[in-house]
Order: sequence, then structure tokens, then C-alpha cells
Amino acid sequence: MAVETLQTLSYSTGAKGWPSFYTYFPDYMIGMNSFFYSFKNGNLFRHNTNEVRNNYYGVQGISTIQSVFNPEPTLSIKLFKTMSLESNASWNVTQLITDLSSGSMLSTYFEQKEGEWFSYIRSNSGAVDWNLRSANGLATSNNITGTPAAKVINFANPIGSILSIGDSIYAKTDPPEKVGDITSLTSSSITVDASAVGAYQPQAGDFILSYKDSVAESQGARGYYMEFTLTNGSTAAVELFSVGSDVMKSYP
Repeated sequence: MAVETLQTLSYSTGAKGWPSFYTYFPDYMIGMNSFFYSFKNGNLFRHNTNEVRNNYYGVQGISTIQSVFNPEPTLSIKLFKTMSLESNASWNVTQLITDLSSGSMLSTYFEQKEGEWFSYIRSNSGAVDWNLRSANGLATSNNITGTPAAKVINFANPIGSILSIGDSIYAKTDPPEKVGDITSLTSSSITVDASAVGAYQPQAGDFILSYKDSVAESQGARGYYMEFTLTNGSTAAVELFSVGSDVMKSYP
């Protein structure tokens, strides 16, 4: 069932189009003497002069901007690595969508560099893509001991230095099922908290996979194009002049 969203549209005679959508619903609008005025419930409001921003007729909202990156709009797959904001404040990236992947970034991910806000593009928390380098096959489990809260998975040979505490462990079923996250490890064993409801309890002979935190890995986003949504709920004045991204051709 489709959900209808009511919005106020503004028309630009210069652009000869509809450039903006607003979530407030005035009874009447008019521009006069370089100011924009609207009426609501018989009251007159002058816009862009209220010290409390994102507030219309006493209702607090958020600012939202949606756009798309598509340099060289051909069928070649691109890798979108970063996002930069020419702004006096960082924004939340609530949605990143390509035809192959998705992601999001909190405003706290951005760092200010030379007057711009910069961040590597991150995947959604908890997202798992077995085609990425975040996924690794370890080995066949040799022996399983311990309780669900401290499940010890032993291997016949050293597993190397690829693992870290906090990495997620899966058993190679079809599809792979999550066991839990690593709480400690040695050269040939890992201890996993497998006490979550529905967690797979590994058996000796299971092939074990690991997956690193998709947010921390900053793999970027692959696709022909990338749509993004920025939001800002600040009550102070915020300016955004441009949004950019470092883009390169993706080589499989």
C-alpha cells in the first residue's frame, strides 16, 4: 500500500521548474520587498528571520536534500570512495543507494579538513556482502568446547593474523549462519559469544568464516550511480554550498 506524502512545491520563474519541496503547509504565500511571507491560520510569518531554524508555525522539523552522483553516465561500474560537504556544519547521510549496494553515515563520521567536511563512505551497520574483502574463510573447525556465551572454536593449524576481537563469525551453511562475535583469540582458536537468540551453534567439522565490521572497513559504494540523502535538524543557521565525491572506475 503506497503512503502519500503531502508537500508544498515552489516554482522558479528563472529556472522554469519546481526546484524545492517543503514540509510546511501555508494558507497563502507571497514574496515582497526581498522577503518571503506566508499566512497560516490567520497569522503572518516572515521566513528566514526566525532564530530557531527548521521551525515553521511552531513545528520543529529537519532539512533534507536528495541528489545523485553519476559522472560519466556510461555502463561502467564506479567506486564512490568519499563524500565531502562544502558547508559550515556536518550533515547526516541517512541514505546512500547504488544499483549494487547501500550505506549511510552519521554526521560524527565527518572530519573538517581545509574548510570542508570529509568522510569515507561506509556501509550500513550489520550489512554483510560475501563478495567484499571484509569476508574471509578461516578453516574447518577441529574441536568445539565451552558454553554458548564463550564458545571456543579450535583449529588444527594457526589461523594467522587476519582476525580481530569484535569480528563476526559464521558457519558455512547455505546461506552462512552467524555464530557470534569474537571476544578473545589465540593462534589456533577463537572464543565467540554465541548466546544470542537464534545464534548458530557450530559443530566440529563446520567450515568457519569471518566478517569484519562493515562500517569500520570503509569499502566505499560500487555502482553505475549513487543517490544520497542528507539531513540536518539543527536549530541554528546552516549553509551547504556543494557536495562532492572521489570517484574511480571499479576494477573487479
